[in-house]
Amino acid sequence: MSDFSLQSYVTDHKSIHLVGIGGVSMSALAELLLHLGAKVTGSDRAQSDVTDKLVSLGAKITYAHLPENVEGADLVIRTAAVHDDNPEIARARELGIPVMERAQAWGSIMVTYRNAVCVAGTHGKTTTTSMLTLIGMQCGIDPTVMVGSNLPAIGGTLRIGAHDCFIAESCEYTNSFLSFHPTVAVILNVDADHLDFFKDIDDIIHSFHRFCELVPENGAIVVNHDSANALKAVAGIDRTCITFGSTPEADVYPENVTDRHGYYSFDVMHQGKLFTHVDLSVPGYHNMLNALASCAVCVFLGLDAAASAEGLKQFTGSSRRFQLTGHTAAGTMVIDDYAHHPTEMTATLKTAREMDYDRIICVFQPHTYSRTKALLPEFIEALKLCDKAILADIYAAREQNTYGISSKDIADALDGGEYYDSFEKIEARLLEIAQPGDLIITMGAGNVNAIGPAICAGE
Repeated sequence: MSDFSLQSYVTDHKSIHLVGIGGVSMSALAELLLHLGAKVTGSDRAQSDVTDKLVSLGAKITYAHLPENVEGADLVIRTAAVHDDNPEIARARELGIPVMERAQAWGSIMVTYRNAVCVAGTHGKTTTTSMLTLIGMQCGIDPTVMVGSNLPAIGGTLRIGAHDCFIAESCEYTNSFLSFHPTVAVILNVDADHLDFFKDIDDIIHSFHRFCELVPENGAIVVNHDSANALKAVAGIDRTCITFGSTPEADVYPENVTDRHGYYSFDVMHQGKLFTHVDLSVPGYHNMLNALASCAVCVFLGLDAAASAEGLKQFTGSSRRFQLTGHTAAGTMVIDDYAHHPTEMTATLKTAREMDYDRIICVFQPHTYSRTKALLPEFIEALKLCDKAILADIYAAREQNTYGISSKDIADALDGGEYYDSFEKIEARLLEIAQPGDLIITMGAGNVNAIGPAICAGE
């Protein structure tokens, strides 16, 4: 389906039906379509605060997937998780109603913006997209933003701004980002992940290469010089390329770095000249690299250096990214983090190590059987960075356990590792062992974040 097609549906106030409207990206898309003037209907399995907000904005939502939901729709948009056997999709096909993928819809919208900054990478997408959002707001470019986690500064996952700049988190899973139209493509890193979809690391690198090829001749690619796979992904592409990294071999790099209990301050250099000085309000060496990537985008877009630094300073984090949950009755601090790939986990645990806690207790919930099976040795190595690892059952997401894998396999490989088959047992164990001076980190992309509020409440 062409870009013009979606624009015409919006312009002509046609009825657009979203299957799975309550999801993070789909709900943001629905809100933007409503703002642009489309009539929006949708369906989802359950009512939520997100769907209630959409209803208040004018959407009509059914809380069941029924064939009749699409009757009267002019266009249907679905997520990658909704397959052809979904009753609504099947009925749309019968009626000849066009069906568009969610990523195609986002791509069709962003193509109308003068600048589309698409932030890709195996890790750090949400944080870097959020950093760029704060920078854009501080620099006065009034960006429209689509980000994958709640960002308090914009009150959610969507910011509707002017029509000059679109900042979008861009995921490689199922090659979704190949439907986007980046004028600036950011490649933060390229690691082995989503191996239920990609064949191997070379397949992933090839996908990122295709993503970079989408950049027009007057656009740019921002790439991590420290990531060998990221550099492979951009090899041979004839576009302006700005590298960022930890050494002067990159175009954008840090000097005069200071670390105050995990919080970094540094000069941002661009090709040997000072661009600006940055004081970060989020901890972690990895966040310094995310900030450098953001500054590289600023260099290309010609954004004010001082305002860019102020935007970075104002960024205090997004939901589930080293987010403070609270304290237990014993005074133990509890943090929640979305990390679910060994590289992300290593970065998070190293950050915690820099913050001078007596012990780091990590409650980890692996995400998907395929990832756990493929990266089992890497998960074990990452969790060796904490003082005690407690494992919850694998969060299945879209999968069945045909892999013969269990969280207990990780726990058994760790000195002092423990596995429990319920959150209630984990909560009881944490309240038993945690002391003042400890840090508890609940970690994973599933629902492990429910443990923190429970133990802080003393349940």
